[in-house]
Amino acid sequence: MHGRLTLVLALIIIGATLTVSAFAAEAQRKMTQEDILRAIVAEVPPLTHVRGNRIPLRGSRLEAWIPDDDAEALEFLTALDDRGIGLSPRWNPAKLDDSIAESLRMARLQTQLGLPVSVHSSRCIYSFFNGDEGTFHVAEDGSTFFDDSFSSRKMGCPFRLEHRKQEIKDKFKPFLEAYKQAGIDIDFMYVDWEIDGPIEFNGAWEASKRCTVCRENVPDLDDFMVYQRALREIRSDLQRECYAEVVRAVFPDILVGNYSVNPHNGWRYWYDYYEKLPEGAPYKLDQLEKYRPWHHEFDECGYTFANPVCYTWYETWSWYPDFDNDDYRWFYNLLKVGTNACRNTASDVPVIPWVHWHTTAQPADTPPVPQMTEWAHKEFLWHLYLRGADSLMMWCTAEETVKEVQMMNEVMGASLEYREFLTDGEPVFFSIPRRPATVVSGIRLGDRLLVRRTDFGDYTGPVTRRVGDIEVEIPSRPGQCQVINLP
Repeated sequence: MHGRLTLVLALIIIGATLTVSAFAAEAQRKMTQEDILRAIVAEVPPLTHVRGNRIPLRGSRLEAWIPDDDAEALEFLTALDDRGIGLSPRWNPAKLDDSIAESLRMARLQTQLGLPVSVHSSRCIYSFFNGDEGTFHVAEDGSTFFDDSFSSRKMGCPFRLEHRKQEIKDKFKPFLEAYKQAGIDIDFMYVDWEIDGPIEFNGAWEASKRCTVCRENVPDLDDFMVYQRALREIRSDLQRECYAEVVRAVFPDILVGNYSVNPHNGWRYWYDYYEKLPEGAPYKLDQLEKYRPWHHEFDECGYTFANPVCYTWYETWSWYPDFDNDDYRWFYNLLKVGTNACRNTASDVPVIPWVHWHTTAQPADTPPVPQMTEWAHKEFLWHLYLRGADSLMMWCTAEETVKEVQMMNEVMGASLEYREFLTDGEPVFFSIPRRPATVVSGIRLGDRLLVRRTDFGDYTGPVTRRVGDIEVEIPSRPGQCQVINLP
């Protein structure tokens, strides 16, 4: 009896262990694009108002899969559109025929439904610095070397990339020709072109000082601002000549852009995860934030929409020790970045910020910092819209996607109640308090003012803001927009 009981218990334990292991394996299984997109349809509600001509939400996880059956795919694309989401294929020149076939199928179905056709084409523009010795720096003794301060990428000489241009152009052309031959227009194209081509940060400046070609082309190489301008002009030329002009030659009315390229006021208030400011480079201080002079590259690139990056980078929270409000440590910098793009972009150029709520790019073995609350993130999205953003894009991990989309969807859906303001109005408030206080954004349409007020302090009494010559009193209405009639 005792032996049988022991056997039964052993089998129960083994079975339980197998069950737990199965669940653990399932939990650890990498989510596919199908998993992500089906979860969005299941867990994100349709928009509360009609999207109309407002630009749909897009992003790095909102791509590259639709059902194999056309009827089901049409239903699926419709369900995503009902939630404000525009789906994009990923062009892959390494699998040219299959990628063209898959992309055209999605485009035909979108066209059938009257939806905008969009594309993510990052794999076409990579890589100028492809590891070939012909792209490397040249030392005094004639030997070549590369800059390894950008992780695994072999970053070389910015003045030895001319021969790389044609290959990049040729990656785009078969896709563009296939769409044109199929009679399908592309409405929207973006790339996430980051760690490639000339970049002036990390060890690049020091590497260029050792390079005979760089010294020949930049006589004032010891002046960082001269160096930055030289590299950013080359970087802009590469994007314009090999990407924007190639695409616009076939589809002249397309919205085309790149991650982090947007009009601005001459300063950049954030650092990407791979960027370090080199010693001796100029900056200004805002508490511990070292914000940098920035080159005006948007027009030089030939882009037709602005694509700023408003992410909760891990280090950002620590930049503002004077703030006693954790949410405002995030909100302040995010709104600086978003406002910089919105305020300086022409009204006929769409502004489509990248956004991300979860704390971004935390280095290994570092202590956590307080995450931005959902309330503060959604308030930030509202203020983006009321300062001139036309839509949103997002990057996040697979597991974060549904939550990120839920918040974007909620704010976008509610904002569509005021579509007339967003489409035809003029943003009028751009100030950002230098301490946790009341933030106001607003859009004027004729004699009406759409405003949203967010309080990061204890004060909830009325505040005043000036619209032209008019003083406007704005009461506190937590979580609400207000339409105020102007005298």
